[in-house]
Amino acid sequence: MDDPTIKKKVRVRFAPSPTGPFSFGNARTALFNWLFARRHKGEFLLRIEDTDEQRSRKEYEFEIIESLKWLGLDWDGEIYHQSKRKDIYQRYLKYLLEKGLAYYCSCKQEDLELERQAQLAQGLAPRYSGRCRNLKNEKGVIRFKMPETEISVNDLIRGKISFKTALIGDIVIAKSLEEPLYNFAVVIDDFEMKITHVIRGEDHLPNTPKQIMLQKALDLPSVQYAHLPLILGPDKKKLSKRYLEKSFLDYKKEGYLPEAILNFLVLLGWHPIKDREIIKLEEMLAEFSLERVQKSGAVFNPDKLDWLNAYYLRTTDVKRLSELIKPFVPPTWFKKSISIEKAIEIERGRMKKLSDFPKLASFLFDLPEYPPELLIWKETKSSDILENLKTVLNVLTEERNYKEAIMALADKLGRGEVLWPLRVALSGQEASPGPFEIIEVIGKEESARRINIAIDKIKILAQKSFQQK
Repeated sequence: MDDPTIKKKVRVRFAPSPTGPFSFGNARTALFNWLFARRHKGEFLLRIEDTDEQRSRKEYEFEIIESLKWLGLDWDGEIYHQSKRKDIYQRYLKYLLEKGLAYYCSCKQEDLELERQAQLAQGLAPRYSGRCRNLKNEKGVIRFKMPETEISVNDLIRGKISFKTALIGDIVIAKSLEEPLYNFAVVIDDFEMKITHVIRGEDHLPNTPKQIMLQKALDLPSVQYAHLPLILGPDKKKLSKRYLEKSFLDYKKEGYLPEAILNFLVLLGWHPIKDREIIKLEEMLAEFSLERVQKSGAVFNPDKLDWLNAYYLRTTDVKRLSELIKPFVPPTWFKKSISIEKAIEIERGRMKKLSDFPKLASFLFDLPEYPPELLIWKETKSSDILENLKTVLNVLTEERNYKEAIMALADKLGRGEVLWPLRVALSGQEASPGPFEIIEVIGKEESARRINIAIDKIKILAQKSFQQK
């Protein structure tokens, strides 16, 4: 149901800077913006804030675009690049300079640092003294004349927040007419792009009064702000570099499913009407609202992410998984007679990520070398294991209903004595799926071959045992 308080068509923007890896925080911000726009039948715009030419990298921009595509967060219209909009910023900068609302500042960096250190030593918040405010400089950085007042913002998540602009001072809004800085460029872009709501991280709160004062100076309409809670680490402290500097696409490379990531992301600071851990995208779209976003920090729990991914691996269509799993397995596996889909079926209950599959399923495609002692069940004699394997082999090759026949044999001779060596013979491992599941995947012919290998191994073991006696 649409929010009756929203009068205009909703237009939101996701505006990352391509100066570092695309992070979980970026992805969470993108998702909340996308959900808000789609929920209210509005538009979700993508803007690349690449005015920092020294730090901006095309590979980071690629990460942003590919991550959004992988998550299915489609944007409306073209991709906006700030680097291509300098003529627009220049027009507004000239207006501020002509109106006396901004000025050139030629202060040296070392003088500004000394001033900053002196203020800190007195326990004051650092701010520019305004020494160039009334000078007629014609070069230097461009500063905005910050009016000294108090402003209040009705944040859609945090409620009323007040700021004293006297504590901010005259901020630098451009290095030159050709080099606008963040706080100035976003104000111009948000107006030019007709943005109605700015949904971003809590770390942007200090920028809000600066941007509002610039809007007022330029006589631009205000936007509605919503500041999302910080994402905290498992220890409930600031998220560590381990997560902040990790590329978001690495989660794709490790074998996480996009629907698991979306499920995880949406619960980082938001909760559905009926609290639950599993929430599909269509449910997010039906329920999302900023009113249900929490103010306190959201904890990044990697164990929960793994649990969610394991759930989606268990419930996702196996045909889709067989396509997604291709980058993780040797190409030769697809050339063998063994069905990848059947292999996934018996192993996905033990998988947390797609990347777990090769290690778990490798025995299905190539029997590993294993010691004959592994075939022995507890204190069972090797000679008894040998006879049991021979009997099982005959049953497998001769009986049509081999499963029932083998289970009848196991009930007679002991399940451990029959099923343990059979499972080891088929897998070469101490832990694996059950023997009948394995036979279903590798087939009776390959199963018989493996049982014969086990028989040869146990013969050697039985002979050694006989000689020792």
